[in-house]
Amino acid sequence: MPTYSFHPMTEEYASMICSWKYDHPYSIYSMDGSEECISELMNEEYFYALDDRGELTGYLCCGNAARVPGGYAINLYNNNKYLDIGLGLKPDFTGKGNGLEFLTQGIGFLKKSYKVQHFQLVVAAFNERAMKVYERAGFIKGPCFMSKVGDQEIEFVAMNYSTAEGTSTE
Repeated sequence: MPTYSFHPMTEEYASMICSWKYDHPYSIYSMDGSEECISELMNEEYFYALDDRGELTGYLCCGNAARVPGGYAINLYNNNKYLDIGLGLKPDFTGKGNGLEFLTQGIGFLKKSYKVQHFQLVVAAFNERAMKVYERAGFIKGPCFMSKVGDQEIEFVAMNYSTAEGTSTE
């Protein structure tokens, strides 16, 4: 079982992450490798993750960086109880059983760093693979909403989790 370490984003790792390309239907998570993409990842809300061999395996983001625009229309982000989080695994590591441990360790890192107990994330509704991981970690499905990704409208699902009680809350 790998151990992940999380570090403030650097330009070098942001550049690598922005070049990741995911296969369809997960291609909506691919970034374009542009300077704008790299610049977006270069704020205090992004962290890169290395495995115990020192290999870049993923990233975490939190706060505004983790929010999906369509969530504002349903007032998803009005509850200050939750830290909004986002995450991504390197394409080579997806679909191979790495997600749950990555998520669990990422939550541990964010819990310690931000002194929070409650987390919220948003996932594309078609991404059943990720939702299964989130549910195994204790996240509970919440409201669905639509948001524009590129030139298409995609359905998203909000999910909440609380480490305080060891169970999720809605």
